[in-house]
Amino acid sequence: MIDVMNLTQSFDKKTVLDDVSLTIEKNEICALVGRNGAGKSTFINSLLGLLPVKSGKITINSKAQTKKVKNEIAYLPEKFMLYPSLTGYENMQFFAKASTGAANEDRIKELLTSVRLWEDKDKQIKGYSKGMLQRLGLAITLYQDSDIIILDEPTSGIDPIGRKEILDILNQLKNKTILLSSHHLDEIRQLCTHVAYLDEGKITKYPVEEFIKLQHLGGI
Repeated sequence: MIDVMNLTQSFDKKTVLDDVSLTIEKNEICALVGRNGAGKSTFINSLLGLLPVKSGKITINSKAQTKKVKNEIAYLPEKFMLYPSLTGYENMQFFAKASTGAANEDRIKELLTSVRLWEDKDKQIKGYSKGMLQRLGLAITLYQDSDIIILDEPTSGIDPIGRKEILDILNQLKNKTILLSSHHLDEIRQLCTHVAYLDEGKITKYPVEEFIKLQHLGGI
């Protein structure tokens, strides 16, 4: 589903990604792990086409990365820019129209219900908690119904109950290929099949338990 071959990205003569290759197979859930500043955002932005590829090749669903192919990926950034004066439902409508050209009311109800926001759909989101905002962002991301989903720190700054709610929703997803940037070992253990470990510009992919054993981790 995602193939990255010999990707190199550098800025101001500093190499951030050094001849990186990574394959994420269909229906895998892969955690992207690395220290702060290791290049995780650069890698994600390269996948999304937000950064031009300086050297190497990226293919999505066996097709070279183009603007059209980029639309096959649903992306939830760490900070989703929503409209605070609109209600949860109105935000869903706006982004649904932006992504697909129309707002399917049944689909909106299904997603808001799945993220447990249907009862709060008519409230302005400036009154939502951070967990509620993140669940709304996830619902908006899932509206597109893409086979590939990229999530950048989806539980960052959320309390334990809010984190569990997000993880429960993600665990219910079927037939999705997911790349998840995370610092939480328990989160990775619950959700992921593999880890892509980014260190000193290189990426190595492991099964989750093998990565934990090799790194002698009690937490990330």
